[in-house]
Formats: sequence, C-alpha cells, structure tokens
Amino acid sequence: MIDIKGVTKSFGTLQVLKGIDLHIAPREVVSIVGPSGAGKTTLLQIMGTLDKPDAGQVLINGVDVAALKRNRLAEFRNSQIGFIFQFHQLLPEFTALENIMLPAFIAGKSEKEVRQRALELLDFMKIRERAEHKPNELSGGEKQRVAVARALINNPAVILADEPSGSLDTKNKTELHQLFFDLRDQYGQTFVIVTHDEELARITDRTIHMRDGLIYTEDTIKE
Repeated sequence: MIDIKGVTKSFGTLQVLKGIDLHIAPREVVSIVGPSGAGKTTLLQIMGTLDKPDAGQVLINGVDVAALKRNRLAEFRNSQIGFIFQFHQLLPEFTALENIMLPAFIAGKSEKEVRQRALELLDFMKIRERAEHKPNELSGGEKQRVAVARALINNPAVILADEPSGSLDTKNKTELHQLFFDLRDQYGQTFVIVTHDEELARITDRTIHMRDGLIYTEDTIKE
C-alpha cells in the first residue's frame, strides 16, 4: 500500500526527517506517535503528497508519487488519499452534505452519483438527519464525522489523519476511534493516524514510534 524508502526532509538547517523506511500494508490501521518535533506531521504530509522529501521515495499502490506531473499528482491525491484534520476544516457556508460532496465534484463525478454516496456515508456515520445543517449548527463530534465522510467520498485507498480526535471530548473521541475500525471493515481503507492519544495508539494494528526524525520502535497488536 505505502512504501517509504530513505526519506529525508530539512527546513533550512533543521533536518526534520533523517532517513525514514516504512511499509504500511493494505487495510492496516497504523498510529504514529512521538514527542512534538519528532517529525510525525512532516512524514504524514509527505505521505499525502502535500510536501516533497529532499531525498528518498514514496510509493502508494505502486505509484512513485514524486514522478507525477503537477496536474496528475492533484488527480492522484484527490482519488487515492483522504485527509482528516484535528479541526475538521469544513467550509462554513456549505451544509454537511455539500461539504462531503465537494471532493467528488472536483473529481468530475455526476451529482446523482455523488449525492447517493454522500447520503450513504451520512447513514453509516449515523448523522443523516444533519445533512442540511451547516457546520455552526453541528456538535464537535458531528463535525468530525462529516470530515471523515468527506475524506471517504472518493473511496480513496488510504486515509491520513492528523490528531483527528484532539479536539473532542471523551465520548466523541471513543466513538471516532471505533469508527475508524468500522470503516476499515466496511470499505477496506488503510488508515495512518498521527496522534498523541494513548488510547487510540493502543488499539491500532501497529504503532510507529518516532523521535528526532527517526523511527525507533514499531509495536504490533497480536491477535
């Protein structure tokens, strides 16, 4: 699914990633943990093609993303990668349904197809009755479920999440964590999640520990 080989990244004189090698298998739910400044978010952004490494290679489904031209890379990102952020990043002027549908419209899909898929996801998230509500009318947990549905609308191969439960209370946090596994089982996505949440890290299939720009341990849950 994702193969990272010898990835380095510096900002000025600060080397943030110092040679990352990592394989993530299809349908894995993987957490990346470590102290602030370890390079977690930088690594996630490079996985998501939002930034480029100084050296090394990133392959997603066998595609060397660094070799893609700008327009092709944007198409690949839209179709193959979904993003979930800590503060949902919903557009305030659009309803929940419209926010979810936007990436699919960018991909050129028909309104009928997109609407059906968005409503299916809202059903799965158990918030279909909130479809016509704007973000300021939704709770924190509902906003994040809408953001998850938006990430899934194009049925991407991988979902990348940066502190997705960081702004939620305990109940909504627990429900969101379970939702990731339910979605993996239902739709077959791979999840890579940067988190400081120890509860989430404990239940993922594998936990990647980072420190000072390097991976230093990997913990795998045993069945």
